[in-house]
Amino acid sequence: MNRRVRVVPAVPVAGLIDALTTALDGTGPAVLPVGDVGPSDPGADVPDDVALLVRTSGSTGAPRDVLLSAAALRASADATHRRLSGPGHWLLALPTAHIAGLQVVLRSVVAGTAPVELTGPFRAESFLAAAGRVPADGPRYVSLVPTQLIRVLADPAATAALVGFDAVLLGGAAAPGALVADARDRGIRVVTTYGMSETCGGCVYDGVPLDGVRVRLDDDGRIALSGPMLATGYRDRPELTADTFRTDDDGTRWLHTSDLGRWSKGRLTVLGRADDVVITGGEKVPPAAVERLIADLPAVAEVCVVGVPDPQWGQAVTAVLVLHPGAAEPDPGTVRTLVAAALGPAAAPRHQLVLDGLPVRGPGKIDRRGVAALAADRLTH
Repeated sequence: MNRRVRVVPAVPVAGLIDALTTALDGTGPAVLPVGDVGPSDPGADVPDDVALLVRTSGSTGAPRDVLLSAAALRASADATHRRLSGPGHWLLALPTAHIAGLQVVLRSVVAGTAPVELTGPFRAESFLAAAGRVPADGPRYVSLVPTQLIRVLADPAATAALVGFDAVLLGGAAAPGALVADARDRGIRVVTTYGMSETCGGCVYDGVPLDGVRVRLDDDGRIALSGPMLATGYRDRPELTADTFRTDDDGTRWLHTSDLGRWSKGRLTVLGRADDVVITGGEKVPPAAVERLIADLPAVAEVCVVGVPDPQWGQAVTAVLVLHPGAAEPDPGTVRTLVAAALGPAAAPRHQLVLDGLPVRGPGKIDRRGVAALAADRLTH
């Protein structure tokens, strides 16, 4: 049997909650949430077990619909609650056209609670107002991206409100170690997450897989994931589904990601996407490793490392910084020396730029292509 698909606006959230509730219990059609601009035509039917379709651009920018079953969504929500302090009340501060925001709604539906929605642009003031409306008769949770956490930490009242949450899931983009350490030093219970639409959102918390999740590294260092929260596949993309989701001889189904990783003291460290690697002078430089070093500098609020075209080196490693208010730009020579000592001369940034903010996409992920284009433009004009 096939199941109908219903296009549902990502806002207002009340309508999305009703649609997801019936999709999960099987009494309603599968749900395709859309933002301000989205399809009015739901497209073809989907397999009967699919409850949710998440539109994602993937790493190539080509749109695709990820098919998520009700069983996978419930497995993800249940595993999250087991890792945290059980079902509770969620503050919704992320867009619900993307998996991170959708999971806040879904976890609330599974818990039998209603998420408290933050309205308007994310600011310290709007967060503070929304946090005050989250019930206190059970665990209180919120999911944020690093840029949002930075804004909260800049405001003492908002920071105090965030301390009152039992867990702050931090994902959507690589979280600088200095940012996480700063938040934890202030008493905020930060839990870093790793996952994607194809895993119903985060499935590795603080480097440790959730219950039922298995992680392995392929021969080229790419991360592969297995577990009950894996997606069914991609709608109308059988070749992509077959290439991304593969089954071992023992029947274990694996999602082969485009992310590089390594194990350190029993925890997974994500090194960034394989296609983000900068090749300079024939050497491969993983941007995430360079970003972690630069992000620890006191003046740096955010950093993105990209490659820009260079006639001599092919690509030149370029560090694009956002500074804390009033902070002076770190000396480029000092930054080069720091990075070269830790990662080798090839990784040392040949260029350093300062911007007021980094371009983002989706739920707050840094738009690396946008950053690279800005950097190339600045360096050639």
